[in-house]
Amino acid sequence: MANVAVVGAQWGDEGKGKLVDWLSERADVVVRFQGGHNAGHTLVVDGEVYKLHALPSGVVRGGKLSIIGNGVVLDPWHLLEEIEKIRAQNIEISPESLMIAENTPLILPIHGELDRARENQNSIAKIGTTGRGIGPAYEDKVGRRAVRVADLADEATLETRIDRALVHHDALRRGLGMPAVDRDALIASLKALAPKILPYAGPVWKVLNEKRKAGKRILFEGAQGALLDIDFGTYPFVTSSNVMAGQAAAGSGLGPGAIDFVLGIVKAYTTRVGEGPFPTELDDDNGQRLGERGHEFGTTTGRKRRCGWFDAVLVRQTCMQSGVSGIALTKLDVLDGFEELKICSGYKLGDEVLDHLPTAADLQARVEPIYETMPGWSESTEGARSWADLPAAAIKYVRRVEELIECPVALLSTSPERDDTILVTDPFSD
Repeated sequence: MANVAVVGAQWGDEGKGKLVDWLSERADVVVRFQGGHNAGHTLVVDGEVYKLHALPSGVVRGGKLSIIGNGVVLDPWHLLEEIEKIRAQNIEISPESLMIAENTPLILPIHGELDRARENQNSIAKIGTTGRGIGPAYEDKVGRRAVRVADLADEATLETRIDRALVHHDALRRGLGMPAVDRDALIASLKALAPKILPYAGPVWKVLNEKRKAGKRILFEGAQGALLDIDFGTYPFVTSSNVMAGQAAAGSGLGPGAIDFVLGIVKAYTTRVGEGPFPTELDDDNGQRLGERGHEFGTTTGRKRRCGWFDAVLVRQTCMQSGVSGIALTKLDVLDGFEELKICSGYKLGDEVLDHLPTAADLQARVEPIYETMPGWSESTEGARSWADLPAAAIKYVRRVEELIECPVALLSTSPERDDTILVTDPFSD
């Protein structure tokens, strides 16, 4: 049976939650493979709204195994709070339905404190982090001083890990004018939550390989978007992990050969939250209209998203980098009623025409979009469930997007409701 990786192909907020939920009904296992609780997914199921940050989207569907992979950094206190919130919405979560990789690094309170202190004192160029400690937690992971889930099971190991981390953190805190960490209080709080977290812990890599051999369908759920990738995004205005589809393998313990289809989620226009370059950003009535019609506010931060026309250059680039098999085009209905629409098909940099976004930050800030103009449509596409329900101009828009990004549309989403989806290619088919 085919296994599917779902990744955002823009700056995040593309509507991955709905599509993962739509696909998870047919999957047996849903895996989060990177990021932290800085990601936010909003699901609408039978009129009930679920807001997820750390939990995989599969938790709202009964009979699925949801997995938090080792590529994630996990705030255990937040996870327990989120579990209780979802349980209050009559969703049962237990070690039979949720599993956490034993080698998952933990986000500690000291990480959030450091994250916020740095951002507040950065007078040169703010990155625009959520302040939840994701970056510092990844730093500790690669610095080999992280506390991992498995460490909670042994007090001596836990204390050794904390002592190693504090040598680094206390020095940083002194430089930022912050007090030293209360070592004993931190260790005590970790010991107190250990019995609540450890029942979910297990060898995820082994379980996933067994599921694959048994022919189970596995859905890999990415967070953020490819343009926030630590290597290929608009650095330094990026997240702290690899967001590309290749991370699904490293962040879960399965080999890359286990991924049969990569679905890139793409909004029918472009948005981003926070700082950084944005070639097609609109600071006019059209940008305001896109934001209002699309309800463009971050699930995690509540920050207003910046809005602009569809950037085919960026999406073509990210589709190549993630090996996208097909895209899911979301929020087409937000474009209803525009007399004309624009698509960025290239960039101008001085006298030069570019077919990709350059790597250097100063060049990224200077590129100017080259637009194609297309007629809009007055009819509503909201709730369409077949091509026959779409206006001819909307179909032409979708087809032109396919041509410019050099990747086919596999799914088309026309509202937040999960069933308002047009299936073109089944990602789970062999």
